[in-house]
Formats: sequence, structure tokens, C-alpha cells
Amino acid sequence: MRVRGVVVLIALVLMTGGCGSSPIPPSSVTVTPIDAIPAGAQLVTAAPIDANGDCDREASLRPGPLPPPDAMPPGSTMAAIAARGRLVVGVDQNTYLFGFRDPSSGRLEGFDIDIAREIARSIFGDPNRVDLRVVDAGQRESALQSGQVDLVVRTYSVTCERKKVVAFSTVYYYANQRILAPVGSKIDSVGALADRRVCAAWGTTSLSRLFALEPRPTLFGVTSWTDCLVMLQQGQVDAVSTDDGLLKGLAAQDPNFEVVGESLGLEPYGVGIAKEHTDLVRFVNGVLAQMRADGTWQRLYDAHLRSLGPSLGPPPARYQDRP
Repeated sequence: MRVRGVVVLIALVLMTGGCGSSPIPPSSVTVTPIDAIPAGAQLVTAAPIDANGDCDREASLRPGPLPPPDAMPPGSTMAAIAARGRLVVGVDQNTYLFGFRDPSSGRLEGFDIDIAREIARSIFGDPNRVDLRVVDAGQRESALQSGQVDLVVRTYSVTCERKKVVAFSTVYYYANQRILAPVGSKIDSVGALADRRVCAAWGTTSLSRLFALEPRPTLFGVTSWTDCLVMLQQGQVDAVSTDDGLLKGLAAQDPNFEVVGESLGLEPYGVGIAKEHTDLVRFVNGVLAQMRADGTWQRLYDAHLRSLGPSLGPPPARYQDRP
């Protein structure tokens, strides 16, 4: 008992002393804030390849009669695809409205995705016989040239420079390059981009058109358009500029931003195809012609792009008889 009393007495003395003492302040720590710039984002210091040239960029090979599904001409590129059992298509997963992954289902959805499914339907009679492979904007030509994909349906603007290395279908959608900026900002025109930081994706016509502006804004190139949105949200850039359909898709994801300004240029979208597969070019053009005629194009527009405004109808086809 005597020992227990001594222990209690010592504990009381320590507690009393502790109550009267001042706590030791914690050491101060300095943390340097870090700007989380998306991977692959870089300052653009060299002029991208000029996509303009002396060609009829919207003309494509005239289609012949469209064969019925499961009856592709022997020896054709379409017969080889049918034998494989899947149409392989390069698409996007980060462009809302055109090609994006639905978070609730995990499926790739959008206007471009359904264009790809309609081409698969025409080969197999089944729109789901398609292997959708995500490719970045800067990988579209190499994916076609290497044979990784049969087609690219990815907001792919037809240009004379690109037509030197790959073939295109007739135009299936017209877009205009415009600007995405914070609501209420003073950025409301091309002239307002001077001395501003502007984002665009690598390998796009949008980037080369911005680089040609005088005076030129400070440009950042990124891998995907959602990276541009992230940089805009974090204040790392002042604006984004690309096709209006893509910009309105970004604005739908964040109402703090709006699409502004006049058009910087027209962007005709086509299906990309390997240059040597002329029979596949004619086949895809036949599918697009059928979609224009039977109302499928309008149905897909209403399903995916109605928020962009009333449809003016599908772009008319312009044909040529030889490559």
C-alpha cells in the first residue's frame, strides 16, 4: 500500500506540473504549391505542319453499288475484315458528344462511335461487330499506316497535308473552330487571344491555325481535349480553341465556361482510311450515302448533337472517280 501511495503521489506532481507548463509549438513547415499540369502538356515553340495545300480536300472516291451484309466481294478489303469477324476502328474516349466513355455503363458513346457502328452494320449486319480502339489525335495517321486499325472515326478534319499519307471518305460533319473561355471574361474574339495562354491538342489543325495568328498567343499542346479543360479550370491557360462541337461538349461539363467568338476556320470531318485501301474508301462512301438518304445521319445527330442547335442536314458528298 505504501508503494502504491508513492506512485500516486508522483503522478499527481507530474500532472500538476504539466497543467502549469506551456505547450511546445509545432515546427513550421513550408509547402511549395505545385501546378498539376497534365502529362504531355508542353509549350509550343515550333510551327506545326501547315495543313493547307492546293487540293480539293473534300472530294473522295465515288462509291459503287453497296453489297448486302455478309456478301463482301471476294478478295476485297471488306472481305478480309468480314473473315476476321470484327471491324477495327480508331476512336476517341475523351470528346463529349462525339466519342466518350459513358461513366454509368463504361461503354464508348457518341456521334463518331455510332458512325463506326453503322459501317460495321453494313459489313456484318450487326453494329456491335466492331473493335473500338482509343487513339490520340497525333496517332491517327500512324495507326492507319501501320494497319493497327481499319478506319479512324475521331473528329478527323480532312486536310491536303493529311491526304498525302491517308485517304478520307466524303465529309460527314462540318465544324467551325472557335474559342472556349471563362464566362464573363474579356476573351470574346480572335483578337482577344493576343498575349493570352491558349490550349489545343497535338496533331490537330486547330494548333497550326493558332500558331499562324498575328500576334501569336502563348500556346500549349496537350494529348487530349479534356487535358485542355483541366488546365483551363486550374488557371494554367486562359482559353481553349478547337472545333465548336468539341468546345460545346467541354462547356457542357463545366458551366463556368462558354463558347465565344467568330469562326477561325471550317473543319470538315471525314473517316480516315489507309491510302492503299481504295475499295474500302468507296465502300464507306456508299455507307455514308445510304445514311444521308435513309435518315440515319439525322437520327444520329438528334441522338447525340441536338444540344449544338438545329441540324442543317448532312453535308453533301463531293466525288471524284480516281484517287
